[in-house]
Amino acid sequence: MFVRFQSPAPNGRGTYPGVFGLVNSLAEQGLLSDEEEAFRRENNAWYEANFTDPATVDPDVYRRDVNPAAAAWFKASATRLIERVPGYLAILAVHDVECVRLESADPGRIVYEDDDQVVVVPHVAGQGVHQGRGGVRRRVSGRMVADERNGWSWVPM
Repeated sequence: MFVRFQSPAPNGRGTYPGVFGLVNSLAEQGLLSDEEEAFRRENNAWYEANFTDPATVDPDVYRRDVNPAAAAWFKASATRLIERVPGYLAILAVHDVECVRLESADPGRIVYEDDDQVVVVPHVAGQGVHQGRGGVRRRVSGRMVADERNGWSWVPM
């Protein structure tokens, strides 16, 4: 099983930005608070140190003319990587940027794989959901909301 967090709507290139790209875009626009920017920098650095960037292994992996609409998916077993995502979702929620969680046994044709992730070219892309032959097992849309006891909670929509 594979997991991806992405925008439900395509960008200007027709691709669906992932959770990291969405938060980094807010940072590039200067929209993050000091605390959000500190979180982003610290956690992006952690991911860079603990997670392989597929483009460093295969420079062509995200080339649109080689692998159109290629997107990275976590392996469900990569829990140490997935457990940091809620902080990014919290930032998106504060800025009213929607992000969906997708799960699929077959999100597309695998063009890169390591212990933690795959990069796939989707079999069919539509309405923000990559649907592989195995289908999207669960599409969860929601928002992070403030919770007095737990800090942040994911609320399905």
